[in-house]
Amino acid sequence: MKTYSQKSSEISREWWLVDASTMPLGKLAVVIADKLMGKSKVTFTPHIDNGDYVVVINAKDLKVTGAKATDKKYYRHSGFPGGLTELSLQEVIEKDPSLAIREAVKGMLPKNKLAADRLARLRIFAGTEHAHTAQNPKEIK
Repeated sequence: MKTYSQKSSEISREWWLVDASTMPLGKLAVVIADKLMGKSKVTFTPHIDNGDYVVVINAKDLKVTGAKATDKKYYRHSGFPGGLTELSLQEVIEKDPSLAIREAVKGMLPKNKLAADRLARLRIFAGTEHAHTAQNPKEIK
């Protein structure tokens, strides 16, 4: 028996649609990262980027459990002394709901050369309307 290794010419990508209001942020990030990496495919090969496209809708209706809305913090630094900025998850969702989902998915992806290309296939929309109806994305329940 030989180990199967997928070639770049054999990659076929599908489009998936996920509703962010149906599951908590952590579970949503796991499902999205799984589809972006292609781990649910039988042809999964770790060194080949054979993942699918994922369209996320209703990002503004993101759900979290417990007190994460106020306790979870996002930090960024300007590079100058005293330039640390801190935002809570609730503030991030009000300002840009796609940032919270993108950061959660980025944390779930392996840190390697393929991560940027995988994250580029993630499309996030705040409302129910999205620009990828022509691709006929399959809905993930």
